[in-house]
Amino acid sequence: MRVIFASSEVVPYSKTGGLGDVAGALPGALQRCGVDIAVVTPRYTGQGARPGDVITQQIGHQIIHDLAVPFAGGMKYAAVWRDERQGVPIYFIDNQEYFGVGYIYGAGDFDAERFAFFSRAVLELTRRLGPPPDLIHCHDWQTGFIPAYLATTLAGDPWFAGTATLFTIHNLAYQGIFSPDRLGHFGLGWEAFQHGFEFYQNANALKSGLYFSTALSTVSPRYAREIQTPEFGNRLDGLLRSRSRDLIGILNGIDEDEWNPATDRYLAANYSSQLPADPAGKLECKRDLLSRYKLPIDLDRPVVAIVSRLTVQKGIDLIAQSIWRILDTGARFILLGSGDRDYEGFFQHVRDTRPDQVGVYFGFSTALSHQIEAGADIFLMPSAYEPCGLNQMYSLRYGTIPIVRAVGGLDDSIRDFDLATLEGNGFKFHEYSAEHLTEKFYEALMIYYDRDVWRRLQLNGMREDLSWNRSARRYLEAYHQIVTRKRAA
Repeated sequence: MRVIFASSEVVPYSKTGGLGDVAGALPGALQRCGVDIAVVTPRYTGQGARPGDVITQQIGHQIIHDLAVPFAGGMKYAAVWRDERQGVPIYFIDNQEYFGVGYIYGAGDFDAERFAFFSRAVLELTRRLGPPPDLIHCHDWQTGFIPAYLATTLAGDPWFAGTATLFTIHNLAYQGIFSPDRLGHFGLGWEAFQHGFEFYQNANALKSGLYFSTALSTVSPRYAREIQTPEFGNRLDGLLRSRSRDLIGILNGIDEDEWNPATDRYLAANYSSQLPADPAGKLECKRDLLSRYKLPIDLDRPVVAIVSRLTVQKGIDLIAQSIWRILDTGARFILLGSGDRDYEGFFQHVRDTRPDQVGVYFGFSTALSHQIEAGADIFLMPSAYEPCGLNQMYSLRYGTIPIVRAVGGLDDSIRDFDLATLEGNGFKFHEYSAEHLTEKFYEALMIYYDRDVWRRLQLNGMREDLSWNRSARRYLEAYHQIVTRKRAA
């Protein structure tokens, strides 16, 4: 099984969100399952990275200096760099016009041109890397051009005659909408627009991926069902329903080497689910976290935390409506994140009003995100929608109890704790309201003060199999089915 894995971001080289984490970890797990896999991603260079962007410019070595890419009515060229991560080759498309701008996304219509070029470059690179791929695994709208090129412009090319495509949706809300006048510039004609890209008189790169790919997947079983409804379908639910037989949901995993409290280099003390009933290491991490946020050291009161973009999607409005009642219980509240300026201003006001209970850090810090997962007792994630979510899984791994809304991957990964049976790994509510969030917090608080039961709840989460190995086995099954279907066709 020869697979090309195309992604616009790959940890640790580039990241704006969960896509980068997936692309950095899943290929290694697939290789361990026996897949011959190579990752292709842009090489981002230049100055002026935007807040939240992670860009690593020192990577590997150049192996190709003259990759010819038919584009923009002629031929453009790219260099190709190669590095290796977890034994998987990573290839970087290097073109200064498109990827030397210092940021990953944010150039408006120009982003469509940048990633159309990347998509065509991925296909041309396959000709230089060995035999034709059995499957190209595409991720989000930035690679939605790849299935379109294969189905239209390159439909008669014998090199790709046996190549199937899997298009994975990480977040249906981001669709890559641009002017259809640009399609000719990208080397895509009327057929591609009429059948795949057309979207309310615009062109939509994500819709192209949904329409032209051999099969579709998304990052949790619940989200696969949700996006086929008008509530979550972002005006693509009809197309998704028409392809429901080709759509599967596979829950993401986490990198258990990177997110492991027993070995985490960022922590004041390490600990694991094998420790005795009194997890001294986690208490030391709690002490360290309170100290970093300059809050009074009181290990008896719960620390409630969020690590999040400050947007409505993440349920920040519910947290804002609930925060005073949470604080009135004596709990400490810690925030790491950035986003809407109004929310930043609100939480700064909360911090200024309750300086002995609240700590905020606007921005992002890898070290601090690990320290929060280890030092907090409760993690809030009341998302309006959540394709998969990773922070609730990090929380489980670190013995920090998630309170989530039952949507998408949050519903798939969190089981409501049952005090009678002591089964479950967190708390979840269904209706999108601050009242329901607050009620679940009170329920968690009641159990928090029963130390033996709380420890059982922590261990339930810490002993979950959250690894990518589980997810990789599901993807491997899907790959075989998709390639078999393509060859039969």
